[in-house]
This record gives sequence, C-alpha cells and structure tokens, in this order.
Amino acid sequence: MNANMDLVPITDNKQHIMINLKALEIWFVTGSQHLYGEAVLQQVAAHSREIAESLNRDPRIPVTVVYKPTVKTPEEIYAICMEANAAPNCIGIVTWMHTFSPAKMWIRGLKALSRPICHLHTQYNRDIPWKEIDMDFMNLNQSAHGDREFGFMMSRMRINRKVITGHWQDIGVLQELGAWARAAAGWHDWQGARLVRFGDNMRYVAVTDGDKVEAESQFGFSVNTHGIGDLVAMIRDIPDKAVTALVKEYADSYRITSSLLKDPALKDAARIELGLKAFLEAGRYKGFSDTFEDLHGMVQLPGISVQRLMKAGYGFAGEGDWKTAALVRAMKVMGSGLPGGSSFMEDYTYHFDPANPMVLGSHMLEICESIADGQPSCEKHPLGIGGKADPVRLIFNSAAGPAINASLVDMGHRFRLLVNEVEAVTPPADLPRLPVARVLWEPWPDMKTGCTAWILAGGAHHTCYSQQLTADHLEDFADIAGIELARIDKHTNLRQFRNELRWNDACY
Repeated sequence: MNANMDLVPITDNKQHIMINLKALEIWFVTGSQHLYGEAVLQQVAAHSREIAESLNRDPRIPVTVVYKPTVKTPEEIYAICMEANAAPNCIGIVTWMHTFSPAKMWIRGLKALSRPICHLHTQYNRDIPWKEIDMDFMNLNQSAHGDREFGFMMSRMRINRKVITGHWQDIGVLQELGAWARAAAGWHDWQGARLVRFGDNMRYVAVTDGDKVEAESQFGFSVNTHGIGDLVAMIRDIPDKAVTALVKEYADSYRITSSLLKDPALKDAARIELGLKAFLEAGRYKGFSDTFEDLHGMVQLPGISVQRLMKAGYGFAGEGDWKTAALVRAMKVMGSGLPGGSSFMEDYTYHFDPANPMVLGSHMLEICESIADGQPSCEKHPLGIGGKADPVRLIFNSAAGPAINASLVDMGHRFRLLVNEVEAVTPPADLPRLPVARVLWEPWPDMKTGCTAWILAGGAHHTCYSQQLTADHLEDFADIAGIELARIDKHTNLRQFRNELRWNDACY
C-alpha cells in the first residue's frame, strides 16, 4: 500500500456506512413564558411530553423524537440551542409555541442555532370544547397566535425552516414531519462526510465537474482524489480465501451460469469489490467515483462491485462525478427503511413514439440492485469502452411505479438541485441484447415538457433515481441546505418554469 495514503483506521469498519435512522434525534422544544403561572406551565410540559412521546412512537417518523423541557426565558432558549448544536446525534429541532412566547426571547438562540429547524404549528386539543371553553382554556391554548409571533421572528431573521400546520395526530402532519426528518438525516450525514475520486473528472466534460471547495463550504462534505494505483494496491492484497467466499455469495444471490462460475473474470470482479470495500472502510469514505479513462493496473472496470456497494449504502457516480456520488449517498440515507431503492442513473436514450414517448435510463455497468425488479442476473459481456477485460455486472429491469430523478449542478455562483417526477413503466418488449441494468420511465408532466424543462434548468445527464423518495423530501433537503430547488412535476408549465429560473437567478 502507498505509504502516503490518507487512510484512517477505525475500530468498526462498518460504523461509518451503516444507516440507522433511529440512532438520530430531533428535539421537541416548546416555548412559553412565566406570565401564566406554575400550574399552566405544568400543563404545558405535560402536553408537550405527550406529543413528543406520541411522535416518537409513530412509524412514519424514522428518527427518535426527544422531549425537552419548556423554554421560558432568553437564557433557556439560548442554552437549548447551544446544547442541540453540540449533541452529535441531534439532527434538528421541532419547535412549538403552546402559549404565547415573546419572540424577542428567541433572537440570540436562533442566531446561534446551527441545526435545521421545523416549526410545528399545532395545538394540543384538536377541537374547541364548545360548552366548556373559558378563559383558563384560552390562556393555556394560545398556539394560534403564539406560533405567529414565533413565525414572524424567523421570517424577520431570514431563517430557512420547515413549517407544518395541523393537529399533531393528523396523518398528513405526521407524514410531513417524517419527510422533514429524513431530509434532516441526509443533511446531517453530509456534515464531515468524505468522498473519494479515483482519478479525475472525465476529460472535457463540464456538468460533472464543479467547485469542490465551495461544495465543502456549502454542504459539509469533502472530496479528494487518490490515484488508481492506491486502489490497485489494496485489490492485490485481498486474500484468495476471501475472494472464494464472495464468489459463493454471488452464486447464492444471483442467477448465474456454471461457465461464469468457473471463469477467472468472476474472481477478478470479486477481488475488485473486496479491495474497493477495504479502501472505503479504511478511509471512512461514504461515497466514491471512478472513470474508465483511468484504470491503470485494473483488470476490468468495476461493475458488480459498484452495484453491490451502492446497495450497501455508499454513494457512487461514474466519470469523476463527485456531486452525484454525494447526492446518491444523501438520498440513500433519506430513504433508509422505505420500500424501493435509490441508484446512480443516466438518461441514456429515448423512445420517441408519439403515442408513448419514454426515456431509457441506464449506465455502462453501475446501476444499484436496490431498484431491481426480481432477482438480477450476474453476467459477463464486452463493454466496448475502457480498453480492459470484459467486466462482470448485474443485469435487471427496474420495477414500475412513481419515482424521481434528481441532479445537483454547479451553476457557477450557486448550486441548483433539480428534481423531475417520473413514472417508471415495464418495458413493452424484452431487451435480450442489452447487457446492462436499466429502467424505463415517462417524465412528468409529459416527455416534451419534462425534457425541455430539464435542459432549460441545466440539469446533468447523471442523476440519482429513487423509488423511495418524493420531490417533497428533496424540497425539504434543499431548504435545509439553503440552495435553489427547481421542480418538474405534473403541474409544470414551461413559461412559468422559465420565469421561475429567471427569478431564482435574481434571488440567489
């Protein structure tokens, strides 16, 4: 191994890539004041605890909801905000004003807060108790105007936040809060995350490159390059016994021919996977990219290895595209535990049938098996690019159903997150001569509008395709990150969309 490699050994080689959202916390913080007396404050605390514990039990919210004592003074507010900043597992706070909490008390704390914030505009009781309501009830249940006071201050301070309105037991409210929690988890995972590029960006390509310094400042993750020789050295060090065990795992997991099981190429592919995994674990990397233009010393381009590592939770994108690799990782964190999968993707070719236009998405080799419809087939085929031995890869169709395509692009003076809602469909015919994993989809609102809007927004040909997440998840994520989001969905009108891009240019 190259002695100059910046690799940091860790005790548990899996701990940095495992995705356990329940280990993360959002803190439920309720605002009030001393004006109402101790009896009211005790009721406020009891109601707040009940709501927090109920939210924590609800399966729609994937993280742990932690009740925090009611804050009633500027000092208490500042202290809880600083405590949240310092707590390693706290990914955000949910605020609620049970009574009236004068918002000037919040200024210092909100200025100091570095965690994402969600303002839950709710109240303890769902219904007005028409026959029993009196001034004691009114003094206790003042969220209707207490939250407006708090909302004014955050608007005055230009603070990005999520606002959710409705009763805390409503399904819609719980779904919104769960989606925001997932977005906050993805953002938390980016903070201090490390991604590695093996080689540089694909020569002359624009959209996959960008400003890595600005990205680290804006997003919190770092991207650094290792020569392919550093990886090759680790691949060569993999013991034969481990390779044999992984080949058996391939045989148990996929449809595979007896001839391929005897082919040395399968062992080469397994050795690459084990070497890649060892490199990523040793360096505590959460994502990576490579390029077929820089494969010196490698027997074949990584195929099945990349597909399986993505399924394990790593971010990936081809041809040096570090932005998409980071986005794939974030979306895998956000989607953890949800049905379906998320994968690196590329709009490859079109079906321009006027009656049924569609997009065929794929890549040379590297589509995550988490989106496979059924058991993948493990095969070896010529690639026709890269000048290496025929690579082993998994071949499958993706499942039909709603999905999104997302692209993170560097616009020069800002980053833009572009999201297109799509509908994946079952291929109308077999693809017997196409030896790659693939997915067929219809972009919303229609092929012409969806593709034109994507081009107008400068969206990349590389994306993260997800059947786990919705555009709402990424809208929350963009708000937390403080970046522009351009959304192409069933309601997109090209004239309006073009104007939104122009307004965003002025805004950002």
